[in-house]
Amino acid sequence: MNKNHKFKKAIVLLSGGLDSTTVLAIARSEKYDIYCLSFNYGQRHIAELTASKKVVKAFDVENHLIIDIDLSVFGNSALTQNIKVPKNRTKSEINNKIPVTYVPARNTIFLSYAIAWAEVLDASDIFIGVNAIDYSGYPDCRPEFINAFEHMASLATKKGVEEKHKIKIQTPLINLSKAEIIKKGIELKVDYSLTHSCYDPLYDGKACGSCDSCILRKNGFTKAGTKDPVLYAT
Repeated sequence: MNKNHKFKKAIVLLSGGLDSTTVLAIARSEKYDIYCLSFNYGQRHIAELTASKKVVKAFDVENHLIIDIDLSVFGNSALTQNIKVPKNRTKSEINNKIPVTYVPARNTIFLSYAIAWAEVLDASDIFIGVNAIDYSGYPDCRPEFINAFEHMASLATKKGVEEKHKIKIQTPLINLSKAEIIKKGIELKVDYSLTHSCYDPLYDGKACGSCDSCILRKNGFTKAGTKDPVLYAT
């Protein structure tokens, strides 16, 4: 654990997936003291939390919190309910409309926890791996949402009101393709074998290879001209 606190502090929302791990590497390269925040929210792909622990061990972070919340009580998502995960969709189908894998208000909830911790730590920045290029069309991954939330954070915190202390929501991947994200991670020596992206993994831990997340990931590695180190069922 890094005991030298001369750098600025940052919260990194870490799922254990490809994007959030790349964001962690970017934050580390920018010399922040890193505090990682993950969530056990009732997701079917709970393997991502195991991946997040492996990722944290590979980086020099100050602390890693895993928060238990249960978004499955609200339902209406294939990631938290017994609803079939879409498979083998084309890129145009993935981008056509918001899919059933969307978890209502998930990033709003996660970022709300992050600004609470950031205020306590006096952290200046929150890093999140949202992307508006190669993604499944989730509304809370768009620049409009991030800008609105950042403004709201300045109004919702004591430091924001009394000290005009603004927390910056950092989204370094938002305008990158999946291939560009992977190339950036490789440049920063990210070990992608530690990460987990699949929405519907098999019991043996292999990625299904056909959900939207797997398809976007596999296409990204292909376009980046490098091999994906994770194991796929198909």
